[in-house]
Amino acid sequence: MSEGRPQVTPFLMFEGRAEEAMNYYVSTFGNASIDAVQRYGPEGPGPEGSVFHATFTIAGLQLFCIDSPAPHAFTFTPAMSLHVTCASEAEIDARFARLSDGGAVLMPLGEYPFSRRYGWVQDRFGVSWQLSVG
Repeated sequence: MSEGRPQVTPFLMFEGRAEEAMNYYVSTFGNASIDAVQRYGPEGPGPEGSVFHATFTIAGLQLFCIDSPAPHAFTFTPAMSLHVTCASEAEIDARFARLSDGGAVLMPLGEYPFSRRYGWVQDRFGVSWQLSVG
């Protein structure tokens, strides 16, 4: 066991859509980048060229993602979501529109007792995002 502070990193598992999702998230957030991508080769076990392991960063938070070579009976759930604090109403409106496109609105963008501007969406990949104005 290593000494020092542990590092906790969100890990997103897709079935063949990891690269598409990474590109989508990086294009949605201005302060974002794809940091590294390792792909499956012809030896597998995933389809050649699919994402074996990748890292990308959004607003200073690094995330891992993979394309699972094994089919599974589960996907993302809203019980785990990424929270984004937006600087303005224009920013939250744009991010909410982009992330909900092709996805599902879990709580419409509006005023709530806990936030003057808030919304919760599940994007087209099944990942949940809570957005608020800070």
